[in-house]
Amino acid sequence: MEQKVPGPEMIGRLCETAVAMRQMSYVPYSHFRVGAALLTADGEIFTGCNIENAAYTPTVCAERTAIFKAVSEGHRSFAAIAISGGPEDGELQYCAPCGVCRQVMAEFCGRDFPVYLAKSGTDYEVHTLEELLPNGFSADNLK
Repeated sequence: MEQKVPGPEMIGRLCETAVAMRQMSYVPYSHFRVGAALLTADGEIFTGCNIENAAYTPTVCAERTAIFKAVSEGHRSFAAIAISGGPEDGELQYCAPCGVCRQVMAEFCGRDFPVYLAKSGTDYEVHTLEELLPNGFSADNLK
């Protein structure tokens, strides 16, 4: 299935939303804020932020927060995700998703799924899920 890439205006909106979502993060341990904005195939945006826990293992990333919110509301088809991250009091980075988030994306998104690593609405890198998770494990492996 070929991925429909969002237009420049939507990409900018998605990236700006991810940057803004960093402010909602709960990061008393790492002080590293991450925000995410997930675009569904039908044009709805779901947001997420990272939420830490003193026990570390229950911590959840921004990307998974956004994906799980969307899935819990019945969405299963996604067009793109923007991710913004960096130290609480530092400069934003081109913040790539962790391995667990990449695997969750592989569950719901095609290999050509665009992942925008955003510093702003105009300053971002774009990668496909295939670039970020080469030879990823998916439901196809179970057939």
